[in-house]
Parts: sequence; structure tokens; C-alpha cells
Amino acid sequence: MAAPNRMRRVLLSTTVVLGTLLAGCAQFPDEHTRPWGDPPSLEPQAGPQPSFESEAPPPQTGTEPGKPAQPVGCEDPDPAVVATCLDPVGAIAVLPDGSAALVGERATGRVLRVARDAKPVELARIPVDASSGGGLTGLALSPTYHEDELFYAYVTTGSDNQVVRVAAGDRPKPVLTGIPKGPRGNSGALLTDGQGALLVATGNAGNPGNATNPQSMAGKLLRIDGFGKPAQGNPDPKSSVVVSGLTDPAGLCGTPALGMYWVTDRLADKDALFRLKLGEPLGAPSWTWADRPGVTGCAADPANVVVALRDAAALYTLSPAADGTVTGQPTKVMEKTYGRFSAAALAPDGLIWLGTANKDGGAPISSDDRVIRLEPPTGGTAGKD
Repeated sequence: MAAPNRMRRVLLSTTVVLGTLLAGCAQFPDEHTRPWGDPPSLEPQAGPQPSFESEAPPPQTGTEPGKPAQPVGCEDPDPAVVATCLDPVGAIAVLPDGSAALVGERATGRVLRVARDAKPVELARIPVDASSGGGLTGLALSPTYHEDELFYAYVTTGSDNQVVRVAAGDRPKPVLTGIPKGPRGNSGALLTDGQGALLVATGNAGNPGNATNPQSMAGKLLRIDGFGKPAQGNPDPKSSVVVSGLTDPAGLCGTPALGMYWVTDRLADKDALFRLKLGEPLGAPSWTWADRPGVTGCAADPANVVVALRDAAALYTLSPAADGTVTGQPTKVMEKTYGRFSAAALAPDGLIWLGTANKDGGAPISSDDRVIRLEPPTGGTAGKD
């Protein structure tokens, strides 16, 4: 039995040596050359997040590793922040080249031109009454802005709601007056329709009957020319009304080239997003929020609609079908990132501009209120609850 025992010891020794050699020859990628991705996570995945433009990262001095530097006074190192230390923003209109925007402060009536790395320039100060949800709540560029640099504002005065036309450095000129004013439902929104006309969303002034009264301009979508008259091509040539039934609209957006328009509205019992078809009844909402998160401005391209939320301090992004229906669950993003959003607009380059209203019922930081520019998120696709 001695020989078999010696053979087993030789084989065992050889196995150990080979194992050691193989282990010594194995090469594993180090942390700089490793080709593997991150390990899979079993936790629920967050929805798509907006990404910023390719700019230098904010400085990290004096902060914990991995956390962006905090604002110091009006200096905000966030690369997405365009303007700081404003009053709560009521409306935004992006200039044609996408590098700057007009921003209206709801309560002061100031309209400023803002651009990154430039001091805001005050273009006008429109007298407004900011009580009962009014003030300056809508802005739109003239259809021929590249020639005349005129813009329009939707404002509340002491006696009514109005659309005014403004030239920088000149006194505002009312072009549409007498829109009813009430204890609520005074906000409005503006949008150029790409055909030389101006769309005007008006609130019902606290009276639902106004929205169904064809003789009232309240609770309507109006289509007017630059002088406040019914625009050419309206379904009724003698009327500026193209849609009826709005309550307290806060945002108006769309893709004019495709004739697609959207309005955010705050109803008595819920918030809603409506697809608008000029000359047709308002119809059912494309989406509703029973918890009333405070819908405000919106921005839209052919595939997505981004809705800014004031009270929920977030953005909702939806991907509607061609008929305006939303079959997937909207994606909630940017929650509590910048606080209470109050305005939104899509720039020609595809970036979204947002305004905040943290000084109006929020928890402002030293650089509030702010204007932000970033890439829009994409819509959700999950099944509807």
C-alpha cells in the first residue's frame, strides 16, 4: 500500500502547485480599466431625470463630497441657474435665439431680459393688482419680434384683466381690456400661434357661468390680432372666442406648426391638462390630478408635455398620443430640487426655461427666486393606476 499512498501525495502536491500557478496568472481589471457596468439594483428605478447642458460643473468648495456648492447671497453656482434674486416669477417668454428670455414678476409687474452671465435688464414695469391670484401671469413675443421687439403681457388691473403691448422703454398700451375680474380665477396665459395671431387663456373670474356665456371673455381661449380684434381665420369671424369652459388657466403651450395646443387649468375639485382644438368644445381633460398639486406653466413639443407644479414643487412629464389621450403614468421629476415652479417655456433649441415662486409660500434660499434653463425630461410609459 506504500506505492499508492506516495502516488496520492504526488498528485495532491501537483494539484496545489497548479492551482497556485493559475491563481498567479489570472488578471483582473483594475478600477481604471474595468469594463463592467454598475451592478444591477433590485430597488425601484427612478423616473428619467433632466440633464443639464454641457457646462463646467459647479464648484465644490466648502461642501460635503458629492454635494453641489450652496448659493451665497445672489451668487448661485448651479450651472442651470440663469438669473437669481427675483420676485416670484409669473411668466417666461424665450427669445428667438434661445440664449435669453423675458421674465415677468407676478406681483411687481416688472419685465426683465435675463441671460446667463449677464445682469438682468429691466425692460418695463407694468402696473398690476396681484390680489386674488392676479398680477402679471402671461408673456408672449410679438409674431414679428425679430423686427419690432414688441411683446405682450396678461395683467390684472384694479378693475379688469387685460392684454397689453409693450415696447422696451415705452409705456404699456392696452390692446384688449374688459376681461372680467373677480375674487379668484384671474390668472391668464399667452402664446403666439405661429400664424400671426395671439392666443389668450382667461380665467372665469370666480364665476363658472362666465365660462359658458358666449358674451363674456372670461373662462375662454381667445384668438386675437395685435390690436385685440378677432384674428383672421377664427371660426366666427366676428368673435375672438375659439374655446370656452376654462376655470383658472395657468399655462398655455403647444406646437403651433402642428396646431397642437395645451392648457393647464385649476378646476374647483382637481387640476387638469386639456388638449385644445380651436373652434371645438373643450372636452374632457387629457389628465387630471385629484391631489391638486398646483399646476402652473407648461412646455410642449410634438411628443411630450412638461407641466410645472407649484405646491408639489416638481415637474410632471406626459407623453400623449396623437389624439391627446395619455395612456401612461406621468413621470414626476425634479421634486424639491428648486422648490415651487411657477412658469415654463420651451426654447427654440429644445431647452426648457423655468421660473420659481419660493418667496410666495415656499421656503426660499438666498438666491431665490430664480430662472432655470435645462434639458426637458421625457414622458413616462408605465401603466395607468
